Amino acid sequence: MRHRLRRNRDKAPVSRVAQNTPILPPRPASMLRGILTVGGWTLASRVLGFARDILIASRLGAGPVADAFFVALRLPNLFRRLFGEGAFNAAFVPAFAGLLHAEGRGAARAFAERAFALLLCGLGLLAIAGEMFMPQVIAGLAPGFTALPAKFALAVALSRITFPYVVLICLAALVSGLLNGLDRFTAASASYVLFNVVTIAALLWLTPYVPTPGHALAWGVTASGVAQLGVLLVAAHRAGMGLRLRLPRVTPDMRLLWRRMAPGLVGAGVTQLNLAVDVIIASLLPAGTVSVLYYADRVQQLPLGVLGAAVGTAMLPVLSRQVRAGEAAAAEETQNRAIEYALFLTLPAAGALIVAAEPIISVLFGRGHFGAGSVALSAHALAAYAIGLPAFVLVKVLAPGFFARGDTATPVKIGAAAVALNLALNLAFMHPLQQMGPALATSLAAMFNMGALGAVLARRGQLRLDAALRRRAPRMALAALAMAVAVAAARYGLGGALDQRGVLRWLALGVLVATGIAVYFIALPLTGAYSAREALRRLRPRGLRPPAGSSITPSSPDH
Repeated sequence: MRHRLRRNRDKAPVSRVAQNTPILPPRPASMLRGILTVGGWTLASRVLGFARDILIASRLGAGPVADAFFVALRLPNLFRRLFGEGAFNAAFVPAFAGLLHAEGRGAARAFAERAFALLLCGLGLLAIAGEMFMPQVIAGLAPGFTALPAKFALAVALSRITFPYVVLICLAALVSGLLNGLDRFTAASASYVLFNVVTIAALLWLTPYVPTPGHALAWGVTASGVAQLGVLLVAAHRAGMGLRLRLPRVTPDMRLLWRRMAPGLVGAGVTQLNLAVDVIIASLLPAGTVSVLYYADRVQQLPLGVLGAAVGTAMLPVLSRQVRAGEAAAAEETQNRAIEYALFLTLPAAGALIVAAEPIISVLFGRGHFGAGSVALSAHALAAYAIGLPAFVLVKVLAPGFFARGDTATPVKIGAAAVALNLALNLAFMHPLQQMGPALATSLAAMFNMGALGAVLARRGQLRLDAALRRRAPRMALAALAMAVAVAAARYGLGGALDQRGVLRWLALGVLVATGIAVYFIALPLTGAYSAREALRRLRPRGLRPPAGSSITPSSPDH
């Protein structure tokens, strides 16, 4: 009787949704709601991340403990993006969304449970191997540390503390993909806030009880993984997709999933290899370079994380359903609006970061052990990263065009060429440009990656820039240029206010930001990109309703 009730419970949603009412692909407005939801929570996470990094900069500066911790943090982040957010979700989300559309919730949940079990088994073995061979891993990731035994030993110790985060956050990424496939973006996005909350708490309260602040941060990283996975599992249960732990089995659908994942794994590995190359080169440069690059990257990650992750995350399940349903016109509209939305915000962000890099770094991190010299070096790196900001985001917008169609091989080939270019540019730039070299090389490699992805999609007829995008893009660029000039003038006019301590410099930075925003929104109608009303509507979810007759409703904040 118990088994019969369970089967009936699993089939009930199928009869209501998959059988009686077909699941229709949502309109691009639904995707925009997802972008705004993911982006809003990502923004909250980034703000807390800045608070965390301000604390780290003031207490650790750009010294050996900071360098060791950032290398220890880079390692689990690399695997998280490689297995969790990269190749695995690129294969998992379209398959899960397709099963949900075709066979209903019961089949989709069983598929997710089988994937969860296999991923847990594989990651567990990886974690054991990582703990055993951590010295060799760090020697490969940061070869410059081997000349400094104390720094090398600290990096190994911190990496062993943070490495279990790999298991936790990759499993969390699977559950996030499940929720995203259900068009429930809130919990998956909000879970990342926990990372910053827990690490801030660890830095403040655990530091007196461990050898260094780096140890406190490392324990905070692993504890945050426990919190994130727990919150997501609860959210999945509330969404009617609670996952039961199964014994790992290599079933035919799992073989297909891993076959589809394999090219994407190489492709994601290629992308992450770009970041690893930056760390390797930075470890060979003067002490503190790893930290200087980290703080610069953190600032440019605000627009990149908010926009790139939001657009890519919200776009993939929508585009997958549209492609599966054969709605080529809808898929084309989705891609065009995602590109337009990305350019609308990344172009001014890039201009502002280039012309105001030094005051931004100074106000955010210039205190305590992070002195004027570190501020200047980090600002140069930030300007170099900002050059490639639109390309970084557009790569995340264009990649779903391949993933939604089951093509994970093409981005691999393009990514391999991008890594080769990044390595060559790093070697060419490292001595003459010092800390700017890795940042500029990464930006140029991202531009190449973006251009190649777009060219291939266009050649296949899967990317056609519509008239609205062709008209608005150059006008948005012109408005962003006007804003950059205004920000540069405002920075000069503010003079020494940005160099003061305390509240005054925060107010001065606020004036700088407000000036840029005001000029950009004034310039948009003047250039003909948007009317004033249209420009404001870009910033809020207008008319975000499901298609008439659709069984899908927009996810609410409670989800």
